[in-house]
Amino acid sequence: MKSKRNGSLFLAAGAVLLLGALGLTGYNLWDENRAAVAADSVMDALNEVIVPVSAVTPEGSAAPAGEVRIPDYILDPDMELPALEIDGKRYVGYLEIPALELSLPVLENWSYPNLKLSPCRYAGSPYQDNMVVAAHNYSRHFGRLKELIEGDEVRFTDMDGNVFVYTVAEQEQLAAQPAKAMLEGDWDLSLFTCTLGGQYRVTIRCVRE
Repeated sequence: MKSKRNGSLFLAAGAVLLLGALGLTGYNLWDENRAAVAADSVMDALNEVIVPVSAVTPEGSAAPAGEVRIPDYILDPDMELPALEIDGKRYVGYLEIPALELSLPVLENWSYPNLKLSPCRYAGSPYQDNMVVAAHNYSRHFGRLKELIEGDEVRFTDMDGNVFVYTVAEQEQLAAQPAKAMLEGDWDLSLFTCTLGGQYRVTIRCVRE
Protein backbone atom coordinates (compact mmCIF):
# COMPACT_ATOMS: atom_id res chain seq x y z
CA MET A 1 0.00 0.00 0.00
CA LYS A 2 2.83 2.34 0.91
CA SER A 3 4.62 1.77 -2.42
CA LYS A 4 1.42 2.63 -4.32
CA ARG A 5 1.06 5.84 -2.34
CA ASN A 6 4.67 6.77 -3.06
CA GLY A 7 4.16 6.01 -6.73
CA SER A 8 1.14 8.29 -6.85
CA LEU A 9 3.12 11.07 -5.18
CA PHE A 10 5.93 10.71 -7.71
CA LEU A 11 3.44 10.82 -10.58
CA ALA A 12 1.79 13.93 -9.16
CA ALA A 13 5.15 15.61 -8.63
CA GLY A 14 6.17 14.74 -12.20
CA ALA A 15 2.92 16.17 -13.55
CA VAL A 16 3.47 19.41 -11.62
CA LEU A 17 7.02 19.71 -12.94
CA LEU A 18 5.84 19.02 -16.50
CA LEU A 19 3.11 21.63 -16.25
CA GLY A 20 5.61 24.11 -14.83
CA ALA A 21 8.01 23.48 -17.70
CA LEU A 22 5.23 23.88 -20.27
CA GLY A 23 4.10 27.08 -18.57
CA LEU A 24 7.63 28.49 -18.61
CA THR A 25 8.08 27.59 -22.27
CA GLY A 26 4.77 29.22 -23.10
CA TYR A 27 5.71 32.37 -21.23
CA ASN A 28 9.11 32.56 -22.94
CA LEU A 29 7.49 32.26 -26.38
CA TRP A 30 4.96 34.94 -25.47
CA ASP A 31 7.71 37.23 -24.15
CA GLU A 32 9.81 36.76 -27.30
CA ASN A 33 6.85 37.62 -29.51
CA ARG A 34 5.97 40.64 -27.36
CA ALA A 35 9.53 41.96 -27.63
CA ALA A 36 9.56 41.47 -31.41
CA VAL A 37 6.23 43.30 -31.83
CA ALA A 38 7.43 46.17 -29.61
CA ALA A 39 10.65 46.60 -31.60
CA ASP A 40 8.84 46.41 -34.95
CA SER A 41 6.36 49.06 -33.86
CA VAL A 42 9.14 51.47 -32.90
CA MET A 43 11.01 50.74 -36.15
CA ASP A 44 7.90 51.74 -38.11
CA ALA A 45 7.85 55.05 -36.25
CA LEU A 46 11.58 55.66 -36.76
CA ASN A 47 11.39 54.91 -40.48
CA GLU A 48 8.83 57.68 -40.80
CA VAL A 49 11.07 60.35 -39.28
CA ILE A 50 14.67 59.32 -40.06
CA VAL A 51 16.01 60.04 -43.53
CA PRO A 52 19.37 58.23 -43.89
CA VAL A 53 22.16 60.17 -45.60
CA SER A 54 25.28 58.79 -47.23
CA ALA A 55 27.27 56.42 -45.07
CA VAL A 56 29.58 58.30 -42.74
CA THR A 57 33.31 57.71 -42.95
CA PRO A 58 35.82 58.64 -40.23
CA GLU A 59 36.69 61.74 -42.29
CA GLY A 60 33.12 62.93 -42.73
CA SER A 61 30.36 62.07 -45.14
CA ALA A 62 29.72 62.20 -48.85
CA ALA A 63 27.69 65.08 -50.24
CA PRO A 64 26.29 65.98 -53.66
CA ALA A 65 28.69 67.66 -56.07
CA GLY A 66 29.21 71.30 -55.21
CA GLU A 67 27.99 70.89 -51.64
CA VAL A 68 29.90 70.34 -48.45
CA ARG A 69 28.08 68.55 -45.66
CA ILE A 70 29.79 68.53 -42.31
CA PRO A 71 27.73 66.66 -39.71
CA ASP A 72 27.30 68.39 -36.36
CA TYR A 73 29.11 65.61 -34.52
CA ILE A 74 32.25 66.16 -36.63
CA LEU A 75 32.37 69.71 -35.30
CA ASP A 76 31.52 68.55 -31.78
CA PRO A 77 32.31 64.86 -31.13
CA ASP A 78 31.27 65.29 -27.49
CA MET A 79 27.70 66.19 -28.42
CA GLU A 80 24.87 64.04 -27.10
CA LEU A 81 23.12 61.66 -29.46
CA PRO A 82 19.86 63.23 -30.66
CA ALA A 83 16.90 61.28 -29.31
CA LEU A 84 13.21 60.90 -30.11
CA GLU A 85 10.59 60.01 -27.53
CA ILE A 86 8.17 57.25 -28.54
CA ASP A 87 5.60 55.94 -26.07
CA GLY A 88 7.48 57.55 -23.20
CA LYS A 89 10.87 56.08 -24.16
CA ARG A 90 13.79 57.89 -25.80
CA TYR A 91 15.45 56.29 -28.83
CA VAL A 92 18.73 57.38 -30.42
CA GLY A 93 18.49 55.52 -33.73
CA TYR A 94 18.52 51.98 -35.03
CA LEU A 95 20.85 49.07 -35.76
CA GLU A 96 20.86 46.96 -38.91
CA ILE A 97 22.53 43.55 -39.03
CA PRO A 98 21.98 42.25 -42.58
CA ALA A 99 23.47 38.79 -41.95
CA LEU A 100 20.78 38.19 -39.30
CA GLU A 101 18.06 40.12 -41.19
CA LEU A 102 17.58 42.39 -38.18
CA SER A 103 16.61 46.05 -37.91
CA LEU A 104 16.28 47.14 -34.29
CA PRO A 105 15.68 50.44 -32.51
CA VAL A 106 18.20 51.49 -29.86
CA LEU A 107 17.06 53.09 -26.61
CA GLU A 108 19.06 56.01 -25.25
CA ASN A 109 19.98 54.34 -21.96
CA TRP A 110 19.93 50.81 -20.65
CA SER A 111 17.89 49.42 -17.78
CA TYR A 112 16.38 46.00 -17.18
CA PRO A 113 12.85 47.23 -18.08
CA ASN A 114 14.22 48.90 -21.24
CA LEU A 115 15.94 45.69 -22.32
CA LYS A 116 12.50 44.06 -22.42
CA LEU A 117 11.62 46.46 -25.26
CA SER A 118 14.67 46.80 -27.49
CA PRO A 119 18.47 46.98 -27.54
CA CYS A 120 19.87 49.78 -25.39
CA ARG A 121 22.95 51.96 -25.50
CA TYR A 122 25.08 50.68 -22.64
CA ALA A 123 27.86 53.23 -23.01
CA GLY A 124 29.68 55.45 -25.47
CA SER A 125 28.71 57.06 -28.74
CA PRO A 126 29.24 56.44 -32.46
CA TYR A 127 30.59 60.00 -32.58
CA GLN A 128 33.54 58.95 -30.43
CA ASP A 129 33.87 55.45 -31.90
CA ASN A 130 33.22 53.68 -28.61
CA MET A 131 29.54 52.77 -28.52
CA VAL A 132 28.42 49.66 -26.65
CA VAL A 133 24.91 48.25 -27.20
CA ALA A 134 23.27 45.62 -24.99
CA ALA A 135 20.17 43.53 -25.65
CA HIS A 136 18.33 40.50 -24.32
CA ASN A 137 18.96 37.13 -25.94
CA TYR A 138 15.51 37.09 -27.55
CA SER A 139 15.81 35.50 -31.01
CA ARG A 140 14.55 38.73 -32.60
CA HIS A 141 16.94 40.88 -30.56
CA PHE A 142 20.53 39.66 -29.90
CA GLY A 143 19.86 35.96 -29.41
CA ARG A 144 21.67 35.10 -32.65
CA LEU A 145 24.77 37.27 -32.22
CA LYS A 146 26.95 34.17 -32.01
CA GLU A 147 26.12 33.49 -35.68
CA LEU A 148 28.00 36.58 -36.84
CA ILE A 149 31.41 36.02 -38.36
CA GLU A 150 34.38 38.22 -39.17
CA GLY A 151 33.59 40.54 -42.06
CA ASP A 152 29.83 40.76 -41.48
CA GLU A 153 28.42 44.26 -41.68
CA VAL A 154 26.63 46.18 -38.94
CA ARG A 155 25.09 49.64 -39.44
CA PHE A 156 23.90 52.24 -36.97
CA THR A 157 21.75 55.17 -38.09
CA ASP A 158 21.27 58.08 -35.70
CA MET A 159 18.25 60.38 -35.47
CA ASP A 160 19.88 62.87 -37.85
CA GLY A 161 20.17 60.18 -40.51
CA ASN A 162 23.94 59.72 -40.20
CA VAL A 163 24.79 56.12 -41.12
CA PHE A 164 27.80 54.52 -39.44
CA VAL A 165 29.06 51.32 -41.08
CA TYR A 166 31.03 48.73 -39.13
CA THR A 167 32.62 45.37 -39.83
CA VAL A 168 32.64 42.48 -37.36
CA ALA A 169 36.24 41.91 -36.30
CA GLU A 170 36.01 39.52 -33.38
CA GLN A 171 33.63 37.48 -31.24
CA GLU A 172 34.28 37.04 -27.52
CA GLN A 173 32.59 35.10 -24.72
CA LEU A 174 33.13 37.03 -21.52
CA ALA A 175 32.20 36.25 -17.94
CA ALA A 176 28.90 37.73 -16.86
CA GLN A 177 30.64 39.89 -14.26
CA PRO A 178 32.05 42.46 -14.23
CA ALA A 179 30.21 44.20 -17.06
CA LYS A 180 32.99 46.79 -17.34
CA ALA A 181 34.83 44.25 -19.51
CA MET A 182 32.53 45.42 -22.31
CA LEU A 183 34.33 48.76 -22.22
CA GLU A 184 37.82 47.31 -22.57
CA GLY A 185 39.75 47.40 -25.83
CA ASP A 186 39.86 49.90 -28.66
CA TRP A 187 36.64 48.92 -30.44
CA ASP A 188 34.43 51.27 -32.43
CA LEU A 189 31.26 49.29 -31.66
CA SER A 190 30.52 46.42 -29.29
CA LEU A 191 27.29 44.42 -29.13
CA PHE A 192 26.57 42.01 -26.29
CA THR A 193 23.96 39.75 -24.78
CA CYS A 194 23.83 37.07 -22.10
CA THR A 195 23.87 33.37 -22.91
CA LEU A 196 20.70 31.43 -22.04
CA GLY A 197 22.06 30.38 -18.66
CA GLY A 198 23.29 33.88 -17.89
CA GLN A 199 26.84 32.70 -17.08
CA TYR A 200 28.54 34.39 -20.03
CA ARG A 201 28.11 37.31 -22.39
CA VAL A 202 28.39 36.84 -26.14
CA THR A 203 30.22 39.95 -27.34
CA ILE A 204 30.71 41.12 -30.91
CA ARG A 205 33.51 43.62 -31.52
CA CYS A 206 33.35 45.82 -34.59
CA VAL A 207 35.55 48.33 -36.38
CA ARG A 208 34.29 51.25 -38.40
CA GLU A 209 34.81 51.21 -42.12
